[in-house]
Amino acid sequence: MAATDIARQAGEGCRTVPLAGHVGFDSLPDQLVNQSISQGFCFNILCVGETGLGKSTLMDTLFNTKFEGEPATHTQPGVQLQSNTYDLQESNVGLKLTIVSTVGFGDQINKEDSYRPIVEFIDAQFEAYLQEELKIRRLLHNYHDSRIHACLYFIAPTGHSLKSLDLVTMKKLDSKVNVIPIIAKSDAISKSELTKFKIKITSELVSNGVQIYQFPMDDEAVAEVNGTMNAHLPFAVIGSTEELKIGNKMVKVRQYPWGTVQVENEAHCDFVKLREMLIRVNMEDLREQTHSRHYELYRRCKLEEMGFKDTDPDSKPFSLQETYEAKRNEFLGELQKKEEEMRQMFVQRVKEKEAELKEAEKELHEKFDRLKKLHQDEKKKLEDKKKSLDDEVNAFKQRKTAAELLQSQGSQAGGSQTLKRDKEKKN
Repeated sequence: MAATDIARQAGEGCRTVPLAGHVGFDSLPDQLVNQSISQGFCFNILCVGETGLGKSTLMDTLFNTKFEGEPATHTQPGVQLQSNTYDLQESNVGLKLTIVSTVGFGDQINKEDSYRPIVEFIDAQFEAYLQEELKIRRLLHNYHDSRIHACLYFIAPTGHSLKSLDLVTMKKLDSKVNVIPIIAKSDAISKSELTKFKIKITSELVSNGVQIYQFPMDDEAVAEVNGTMNAHLPFAVIGSTEELKIGNKMVKVRQYPWGTVQVENEAHCDFVKLREMLIRVNMEDLREQTHSRHYELYRRCKLEEMGFKDTDPDSKPFSLQETYEAKRNEFLGELQKKEEEMRQMFVQRVKEKEAELKEAEKELHEKFDRLKKLHQDEKKKLEDKKKSLDDEVNAFKQRKTAAELLQSQGSQAGGSQTLKRDKEKKN
């Protein structure tokens, strides 16, 4: 009998046994709270929006502090993500806050791939957590979770409609992070225009299939307030760190020549609603949704790419050992196949190289024979020239000998005639 059937039968016939005295497991919530407080919490916010929409100012206003950072310019060649981590303390609760801002988003002429660095950054955080999870010795309790829990998407207060860049980017992000659209610098348009703008944005998001984060309705304690706040999305917010004394207290304001806009006045903007929903009411749900929905989707897709499955083709459960053996055999088969292909390729290349060498050797022999024949011809010509020169030299020597002989004979004949004349003179 299956374990679920046994549990179901036991549940049908079970009875409640009252406690005779106090046991103490009612302190489990307190223990959990104390442990959580001692460990601290982490929360990571991604601010996506064009340069100059007040992303840094809104973060300073949300957490009532002044974070480090330099204003970005509009001359960035591409979209870059800048991450900063801060340790905050409120009462006795510690929070490790990471703020990731998009630098240069929307400043390029070609905005086709502006969303790609953002998606790659989110996937990189998921991958880092997955690698830590897959380790044999895991240290998840000490691991700094850098996964993005909330994405505040800043919409320019144009009052007309969403830009194509906004629709494409939110569509790419809605399956990877909790997207909360907000209208930045909402004091730039009138209240009537703002109402129409909100309706226009909501209809465009629905018609384009963009799934934004909806505040949870399953908890009765916050269902009513979350339902009301879901109707206010996207929030129209204003950020400012400038304080002014109004009445008996200091409030954050933006001053204009025509008047003053109070940041925390709900009649002026939705900043208080955003802070309540994001930090005070639904921060833990954002963290939970990131882990149970977005990260699990990434993890499932990644493991399926690696070949891991829960069931075999017959819908029978797969054990990790069987999956590992199947993947190992598959990998060894592919490795052997690649090895055979490389061997065949090596043999083919050796044959081609041998053919090339034989052809080169043949060409060298032919060249050697040509040179040898040319050398023999040159040698024969030289020998013929040498023979003709020897003949000429011998003929010259013979002519020379004959000439010398004639000369000697002539000199002898001249000498005898001289002696004869001398004798005649004496007589």
